[in-house]
Amino acid sequence: MLVSEHLQDAGLDVSLTWVRTLDEAVESLDVDCVLLDLGLPDATGIPALERLLAAGAPAVVVLTGLTGGDTGVQAVAAGAQDYLVKDEVDGQKLSRAVRYAVQRRRLEATDRELYRSLVRAEETNRLERALLPKPLVKDEGLEVRVGYRAGRDGVLGGDFYDVVERPDGTVLAIVGDVCGHGPDEAALGATLRTAWRTLVLTGTRPGDILGLLEVVLEAERARPEVFTTVAMLVIAPGRGSADMYLAGHPVPLVLGPPSELPPTHRRGRALGIPVGGTWHAQVLDLGPSWRLMMYTDGLLEATVEGGPERLGKTGLLAVVDRALVDQGEPVDLVDRVLHDVRTLHGGDLVDDAAVVVLGWGA
Repeated sequence: MLVSEHLQDAGLDVSLTWVRTLDEAVESLDVDCVLLDLGLPDATGIPALERLLAAGAPAVVVLTGLTGGDTGVQAVAAGAQDYLVKDEVDGQKLSRAVRYAVQRRRLEATDRELYRSLVRAEETNRLERALLPKPLVKDEGLEVRVGYRAGRDGVLGGDFYDVVERPDGTVLAIVGDVCGHGPDEAALGATLRTAWRTLVLTGTRPGDILGLLEVVLEAERARPEVFTTVAMLVIAPGRGSADMYLAGHPVPLVLGPPSELPPTHRRGRALGIPVGGTWHAQVLDLGPSWRLMMYTDGLLEATVEGGPERLGKTGLLAVVDRALVDQGEPVDLVDRVLHDVRTLHGGDLVDDAAVVVLGWGA
């Protein structure tokens, strides 16, 4: 009765729910603020507050009959937003305590969400650095351009790429796509990318790399149905040819114009698929001047102007050729292709997309 009168005197418009026990209070927490008496029939002191908070209570103002400050300070330290001594309460004090407690609680919730957001952003940045490293290439005559765009939901997927030059001048490049989205897939993609670079730097024979990468995949994946598609190029030191390995992945483009798809008669299965078969190199005769583009299927799955039609390989070839013949201000080809595909789609892509362009003598 006193609480109701105090709030009325202070002109605070509230809907008041009163219960006798902590058990009842735990069942009535769909409120903005709780006034908690620390002397209830079924709970007393700080343990009563701790139980209420553990049940998901919103802002809590503790009411204590003790005039000493220790109990109130302990209550605030335990998670209450404020405390009041019963005999010293009037309408203004109670109204102010309730309003301030609700605002403090909202601020605390906002701060927690901001902190979580910052932590998630930092985790995403770490995963991006692992998935999308700086190419390790010393040959200044070799064009190497890379790019990545996250999908519509902003969740980092399992797309990854890397380019590494060996001491003998051979350059190996990979683009891969772990099926699915989320932190598990991103972490697996980062693991596979790191494992691939390790295998390249330690001089592993190119024909053995994908098999060893599959061993890593099977050991690290969270579920047995997770698989990964991969395209890998091994560019000869003389730069006139390359070996292409395909593990269930879209074939790289030979850039023009006109750009085209090289013949593919040595495709292999995706990594992690429990069927027979291995991966064999297909030799690409590149000539003295060439450019190749590797990519993930986020580009192919883009829709055209919001309709049901997918961009597909034919549409991607057209986008690339338009970018190549553009006579306007020079722009990075990778950025231009990612921008143009996104524009055709009408916004952020549904799936994330990674692109690598390699060139020589162009």
